[in-house]
Amino acid sequence: MASVLKSLSLIADPTRVRLLLLLKQEELSVAELQEVLSLPQSNISAQLAKLKAAGLVSDRRSGKNRLYQLDEPSAKDQPAHEHFIALLEAAGMELREVKKDSDALQVVLRKRAQTAQAYFDALAGKFGRHYIPGRSWKGLGETLLKLMPPLVIADLGAGEGTLSQLLAQRAKKVIAVDNSEKMVSYGAELAQKHGFANLEYRLGDIESPPIPPLNVDLVFLSQALHHAQNPEKALKAAFTILKPGGRIVVLDLLKHQFEKARDLYADVWLGFSESDLHDMLGRAGFKKIETSVVHRESKSPHFQTILALAEKENRLTPSGHWSGS
Repeated sequence: MASVLKSLSLIADPTRVRLLLLLKQEELSVAELQEVLSLPQSNISAQLAKLKAAGLVSDRRSGKNRLYQLDEPSAKDQPAHEHFIALLEAAGMELREVKKDSDALQVVLRKRAQTAQAYFDALAGKFGRHYIPGRSWKGLGETLLKLMPPLVIADLGAGEGTLSQLLAQRAKKVIAVDNSEKMVSYGAELAQKHGFANLEYRLGDIESPPIPPLNVDLVFLSQALHHAQNPEKALKAAFTILKPGGRIVVLDLLKHQFEKARDLYADVWLGFSESDLHDMLGRAGFKKIETSVVHRESKSPHFQTILALAEKENRLTPSGHWSGS
């Protein structure tokens, strides 16, 4: 345990406060800390070295990684340690980044759990790679669609509406929104051709969709959010049009460095990290947020697909009216 004065000087730095609060919750590697804090690896390693030298942090080797944790005090140091932790937590309350760190940590821990199941993921990944009579992703998708309850669904950034037409097979109503007149016209023609009376195409922007508030049960944003000028505004708009208890599904690209996507696909954003998407959904008002990486393309640039699910809480006032915005 470091001296009181040295300990106080160490937690005068906000980054070290954030590090210590994270390591108080969980044993973490430098890579995991880097993902949570969104800071350079060199910065994190330098700060960890100072904390370790002061006796506040210890580490151990685990395979190829070195895991760091808050050092456990001896019995005689326990009272001083408790006072230090109280001071550390008080310092953390002054840092707005600490709440975001906590949310990002949960994302990292979920990814760690997924990695631990790599063996089973590998088995599941063989689905569709080998021919088995009667087994296909299309058949599985059609089965899941049949199990979906009849909902009012908004497909924002629908394009020509391939997903909208699949959903219309089961949905009560599907509202497909796109900002391209040609896409809307083409999609409407296909809907009419295939007899989807419950599928309506509307011209509009995903940041301000032409749908009244509290009007839909489910919102889809499938590979649309990275085209938005303001993704957070689009998520807040989705929150507004959802009924209480409604859900949102976001399928998008995981953050990448393929700059050519801006010219090739008119992408405004080069994908989103899990923690960024989790944070944006939270600020938009959503609860019960889950994120995961569900696909990685085998060909360069190896785009990965991120899936996010979230819910609009059903909060009722004593008079029976919904209290959300």
